Amino acid sequence: MDVRTFWLAGRPATGDTELIVTNPLDGREVGRHSVPTDAQVEEAVAAAARVAGQAAALPVHVRAEALAHVSRRLAERAEEIARLITAENGKPILWARGEVGRAVATFRFAAEETRRWSGEVQRLDTEPAAVGRLAYVSRVPYGPVLAITPFNFPLNLVAHKVAPAIAVGAPVIVKPAPATPLTSLLLGEILAETDLPAGMFSILPVENERAGALVQDPRLPVVSFTGSAPVGYAIADQVPRKHVTLELGGNAAAVVLADADLDWAATRVALYSNYQAGQSCIAVQRVIVEEPVYDAFVERLLPAVGALVTGDPADDKTQVGPLVSEAAAERVEQWIKEAVESGARVLAGGVREGATITPTVLTDVPADAKVAREEVFGPVMILQRAASMDEAYAMVNDSAYGLQAGVFTRSLDAAFRANRELEVGGVIIGDVPSYRADQMPYGGVKDSGIGREGLGSAMRDLTYEKVMVITGLSL
Repeated sequence: MDVRTFWLAGRPATGDTELIVTNPLDGREVGRHSVPTDAQVEEAVAAAARVAGQAAALPVHVRAEALAHVSRRLAERAEEIARLITAENGKPILWARGEVGRAVATFRFAAEETRRWSGEVQRLDTEPAAVGRLAYVSRVPYGPVLAITPFNFPLNLVAHKVAPAIAVGAPVIVKPAPATPLTSLLLGEILAETDLPAGMFSILPVENERAGALVQDPRLPVVSFTGSAPVGYAIADQVPRKHVTLELGGNAAAVVLADADLDWAATRVALYSNYQAGQSCIAVQRVIVEEPVYDAFVERLLPAVGALVTGDPADDKTQVGPLVSEAAAERVEQWIKEAVESGARVLAGGVREGATITPTVLTDVPADAKVAREEVFGPVMILQRAASMDEAYAMVNDSAYGLQAGVFTRSLDAAFRANRELEVGGVIIGDVPSYRADQMPYGGVKDSGIGREGLGSAMRDLTYEKVMVITGLSL
């Protein structure tokens, strides 16, 4: 089998070792990739630092056209890329195709935002002492970005780091997840087709234990990390003087109020607790149902969960595939067992076969169980009763996390109360917390992280304001 090259300062390169990537479902070999040496990592960082000034000065049309080219080429190679995502990640092809479509949009949105990216002019003669003065406020990149990306969206979450960096003129070094590096390496092929200067991007599939040196390198002033909270906060603690953005996940809640459309809510909760095998930061984990409709909702939910198709992710009909590894599935299985041993009841699923866990519904879960307090990152939901809207919203907030929440209601008052009271970065009314539009601000509060994705938001996050004052003008 061919060994994929990595991308060193915009060109393909090989190291002196290689790693094998396997399919989570059956362990078969999906591909191999070359691993950068320490000297090659140093070369990539030095190139990024060297090109930073040129990158920041790139004309808007160069950056925008490079991003638009990537969007077009992703669309042209969509099925190939989706099949690769499914092979290395285990994500059903249904969801892999959706991820490619989102990445196409993400790069397109970035190209559009780049063309709108401009400074602001302020007249300063609002006070007599500033007559004849004008301020031009621009945004300037902090410098090269280290992007550390997760396995669960091996294309689109890479896109959400690479695209805004290019848009603002910042070189970017991608360190992909060891389980799913092949998709990002394919993205490198497309980036290499653009007219971006050498050093503008590198994709370095190094082992996790080698990432620390990159994090601490002073030539990479920005670290953008998506992953678990312990790792993210460890990164922030290591480099307190760097600009760090963290997307750290959550245990998302869906609230079903008494006036909700129960059929719609049950269908959406069933699907989006289990899509990506639950391996999404905003997959439904906690389902909080107002008491008057609890029984009626459960009557609709369980058949909807049972109807989900679990199986081979390469099959077009499959909705729920394996987790990223058997070890990940074993952890989720253990959390389910711990909850049951503490008094929880299994209403559906809970069975593991290899890396696959059947869609699981738990009730009577103790408040201190891991499946209630932590991010399960698997196809598991817990059902909770709430006596009122007040109690439901308090239960949402009773969490260390605060990424997104969904509220099923027809009431505008309940919707605006949710927006006002819920301690999360995003409130989705009439749908699950799993909804995300790639152009909107996306991120959380509390242990869900620092900063925002979504192209315009991320572009602001990677830059600082710089003011130039012009004196002696006749305004």
